[in-house]
Amino acid sequence: MALIKFTLSFTVVFSSVISYLLAPNITFNIVSVLLLLIGGMLITGSANAINQITERDTDALMKRTAKRPVASGRMSVTEASVFAAVAAAVGVYIIGAWFNWAAGMLGLFSLFLYGFVYTPLKKVHSVSVLVGAVPGALPCLIGWVAATESFSVGGWALFAIQFFWQFPHFWAIAWVAHNDYSKAGFKLMPSDAGPTKYSAIQAVIYSLLMVPIGFIPYFIKMSGQISLVIVLLANLFMVWQSIRLYREMTVPAARRVMFSSYIQLPVVLLSLLADKVAGV
Repeated sequence: MALIKFTLSFTVVFSSVISYLLAPNITFNIVSVLLLLIGGMLITGSANAINQITERDTDALMKRTAKRPVASGRMSVTEASVFAAVAAAVGVYIIGAWFNWAAGMLGLFSLFLYGFVYTPLKKVHSVSVLVGAVPGALPCLIGWVAATESFSVGGWALFAIQFFWQFPHFWAIAWVAHNDYSKAGFKLMPSDAGPTKYSAIQAVIYSLLMVPIGFIPYFIKMSGQISLVIVLLANLFMVWQSIRLYREMTVPAARRVMFSSYIQLPVVLLSLLADKVAGV
């Protein structure tokens, strides 16, 4: 549970399952949903295990991560590596064999980007957040491709929603944990100086970008007016929280952005799904 970061993994796979169900001509099938959930959890869990193997020394330096199994020595690097390899292989096979191999290979690509590009880049440059946002949003595209066997516009619309959502979300986390991250040598804030007005305005800008992107599902006829209003309100709520961060420049304000983002994304995705279920 700790090695795969269960809560994080489940949140990521949740977006993949919702994206799968949003695809046209797809109806709820418990077997397919469970297999997508299990396959996605294995791939995401493998990526998180690779992350903990790579960052075991720096994790040991930070209070919030020191008790992770590899960093604390409760699990050996070999044990974690074997788990990561087996989980990745089984997860990719489940998605590839049950759905299609385009979705399976996309899952493998996402794992590679997260574990072997984003993770080491975190100590080099803050562009790592941009790189990490790609595998962070790919679960939406994986779910769509699993359903449609195509990289059509609906999948990319969902990818865009989750891609831009990650910036205010992650920078809020980096703001709250700035001291720990700095101690470990991570470069995650937009400004080298850390939590500054520049970093806060970046959160505002990316929150604002989420507003027009939220209209895309409506314009491509994925959703109706009800979800359009809900998505708009949810995105404006994130803009407001980011503006509050810019005005207040405090850890509590950053924490509000972080927790608001945890609520905002499920509200957006579930509102789109509710429109489809209602036939709007």
